[in-house]
Amino acid sequence: MAEWVWSEKDLARRARRPLAMLQHVDEVSGNVAATCRYYGISRTVFYRWKRRYEEEGLDGLKDRSSAPLHCPNLTHPEVVGKIIHLRQQYHFGPLKIETYLRRYHDVQIGHSTIYRILKRLGMSRLPASQRYKRREQRWKRYEKQRPGHQLQIDVKFVEPLTDQPGRRKRFYQYTAIDDCTRLRIVRIYAKSDQKTAIQFLDYVLSRLPFQVEKIQTDNGAEFQSAFHWLVLDKGIGHVYIRPATPRLNGKVERSHRIDAEEFYRLLDGVVIGDAGVFNERLKE
Repeated sequence: MAEWVWSEKDLARRARRPLAMLQHVDEVSGNVAATCRYYGISRTVFYRWKRRYEEEGLDGLKDRSSAPLHCPNLTHPEVVGKIIHLRQQYHFGPLKIETYLRRYHDVQIGHSTIYRILKRLGMSRLPASQRYKRREQRWKRYEKQRPGHQLQIDVKFVEPLTDQPGRRKRFYQYTAIDDCTRLRIVRIYAKSDQKTAIQFLDYVLSRLPFQVEKIQTDNGAEFQSAFHWLVLDKGIGHVYIRPATPRLNGKVERSHRIDAEEFYRLLDGVVIGDAGVFNERLKE
């Protein structure tokens, strides 16, 4: 909410009332008590205006800020700026902003304080597309009941982050997420083919603390025959989702969206031309 700013003309006009009070004693009543009763003020207020007029003249009768001189609990403007940025760019709520500031900026601030700041700035309500939806308007959630029952795997194309002339390198993020525990394994590769998908599968199976029973993927070229038969040879089931239905791989698709909002957008202006360096940044 914008703060009202008085012009010099307005301040001069508002200073006329205290000046009239002081003149009323000399020209009309001749008595401080009578003037105070007439204007509905206390003697303390009258003598305060009188002292300021004697010391500073007409400027002393103008309105002054009522803000306290010292606010030990005032949120630093730089922190407020970070809160505004996270709200506008990523639509984070107070709890998520609190976690983000603590983790990445070492700033300790409560979510209730963040909410009050957002409300004061008129930013407490999210855009219509980001607001909470009634249960009957949301997709029905599903999840498996035991770890490893089903693993969702998908590939995300990553925009090149390099300043080298000529053709820029392309990167691909392979993501696997367990349907039950939501345990997620992510790795960056410079290629996207069946050989790369098989390498990622071996990496995933070596990292997971439980046995995988079934893998679910889309119908991408990297998950075709060579990948499919290798999965079956390992004693793991492999199913494809129906074409043009990415919502059936919803958990991994949503995780890719979070990566885009909370990781890749923060790399704006950062130059990365090596998959190994990319993976190190991703682990951070």
